[in-house]
Amino acid sequence: MSFIFKFSFNVLTIILIGFPLHAADRDKIKAFMEVTGFDVSLESMRVSASDAPAMLGLDSADFGRSWKLTADEVFSPEGLKEDALGILKQALSDDVLAHASEFYASELGRRLVVAENLSHLEDPDRKKQQGETLVAQLLERASPQPQYFRDMAKDIGAVDSGIRSFREVQVRFLIAAMGSGLIQRRLDEPDLRSMLAQEDANIKKLMLENIVTANAYTYRDFTDVEVAQYRDALATDEMKEVYELMNAIHFAIMADRYERLAVKMAKLHPLQEL
Repeated sequence: MSFIFKFSFNVLTIILIGFPLHAADRDKIKAFMEVTGFDVSLESMRVSASDAPAMLGLDSADFGRSWKLTADEVFSPEGLKEDALGILKQALSDDVLAHASEFYASELGRRLVVAENLSHLEDPDRKKQQGETLVAQLLERASPQPQYFRDMAKDIGAVDSGIRSFREVQVRFLIAAMGSGLIQRRLDEPDLRSMLAQEDANIKKLMLENIVTANAYTYRDFTDVEVAQYRDALATDEMKEVYELMNAIHFAIMADRYERLAVKMAKLHPLQEL
């Protein structure tokens, strides 16, 4: 469905194409977003927005003080959560909602969400540095956790959906930047995709390594048994459906916001080469 990536993008319509309509209760959805930590995950998009200028060969400092205000406006937490809530309300079935909510409301689930929420908003460099040390320690004691993290990533489609999302956000952001006059270079979309796809294999490898490192940091206070329980929970069909939907929503909203960001960035900075 190539039309998904045209600029007449409609978040709700696109996501609902692939999921049945169930129209779950709004209050239940809000509770679901809180108990699973999906609301905090959405808020963390603002952290990733700091990397946006780097995609264009720029630095956020080049945009002056107005950069933070612009990024905060485009990635408003209230707007992000409202968009996600509207989609989930239509696409998430009561059975699947109940299954995921029950797990994350359990004693282990609550602790996992607290750890994940804190990790989402941590400094990426600090998390990476400490995560690498923790991975080395896990390997030294022959812990199964690194493999559990790989299993979890596979079950929820983190790598496959992650690379697709990363690439689509990048393509749409660059096309929007060219269309708004933010960058001078002009590329057709097929040529741009072909150029960027040359790095897909390396990015996929790095993405999996980063997932293991990030999870080692996030779940550093959990035992091998507890991480195994989480892995088994994520392997259920209901959880796979939940994460398929959440991954799709996360990508759709992020791509939409990056397009908006490119247009606003063009008003903050003179023309640049790609």
